[in-house]
Amino acid sequence: MGHAAYEHIAVSESGFIATIEVRRGPNNFIDTDMVGEIADALDEYDRTPEIRAIVLCAEGKHFCAGADFGSRGPDGVMRAAKRGRHLYKEAQRLWKTGKPIVAAVHGAAVGAGVGLAVMADFRVTCPEARFSTNFTRLGFHPGFGLTATLPRLIGEQQAAMMLYTGRRLTGEEALAIGLADYCVPLDQVRAKAAEVATEIGQSAPLAIIATRETLRRGLAEAVARATEREYEEQDWLRNTADFREGTKAMGERRLPNFQAR
Repeated sequence: MGHAAYEHIAVSESGFIATIEVRRGPNNFIDTDMVGEIADALDEYDRTPEIRAIVLCAEGKHFCAGADFGSRGPDGVMRAAKRGRHLYKEAQRLWKTGKPIVAAVHGAAVGAGVGLAVMADFRVTCPEARFSTNFTRLGFHPGFGLTATLPRLIGEQQAAMMLYTGRRLTGEEALAIGLADYCVPLDQVRAKAAEVATEIGQSAPLAIIATRETLRRGLAEAVARATEREYEEQDWLRNTADFREGTKAMGERRLPNFQAR
C-alpha cells in the first residue's frame, strides 16, 4: 500500500499485521513531530481494513529514552518543557485510534517513553530493558498522560511508587507488576510482539475493534484531561530552583540536592 512520506518513522505490512518503527536511533527521543507521525500512521491503518493489528517498535539502542532535550543539559530540558503543550496535544491523538497495538520495548523506556509504551495495548520486553518514570527526579511533574494510564495498567500503588521514586525497573520487574505482558530474550522481542499481534489478528477484526472500544471507553478523554493537568503543573515547576537543580544533576550524572523552592 502507498504511504505518506515519514521522516521519523518507517511503516511496513506483512499479511494483516503492520509495523511502525521509530527511526531516531540510537535513543529515539520523543518530540512533537515524531508523535504526530505515529498518530498519522495509526490513523492511516484505521482506514485500512486489511490491517488488523500493529507492532510499535524502534531502531537503535533504546525504545525511547524520553523527551527530546536537545543538549540533554538544563537549557535543552527547559526548551523541551516549554514545548510540552504541543507534544501532549499530538499525544492525545494516539489514544483515539481503533486498532490493537503491541509495543516491542528494548533498552530504555524513560519518561515519555514509558508513556508511549503504555499507550499500546500490550508490551513485550526483555530482561535488559529499563523502565523509568523519572520526572520527579528532575524536579518535574509526570507527563504524557501517565497520571491516567499508569494507575489504570498497574494499579494506583505501583504507579505511585514508580512516579514518586523515578526508580528503574528491569524487564523482569516490569513483567512482575503488569507493566509488561511478556519478557523474552532481547533478540526475540520484536518477533514475539509480531506473534502476539498475529494471534490478535486471527480474531474477527470488527469484533476486536468493538471490544477494544468498549474496554478503552473513556480512556482517550481521561488522557486528554490528564495531559492538561500535567502541563499546568509542569508549567510552574519548570520555573523552580529544584527543576534547574534536577536537570543540572542529570547532566552531571549525580544525585540532585533539592531545596523545595
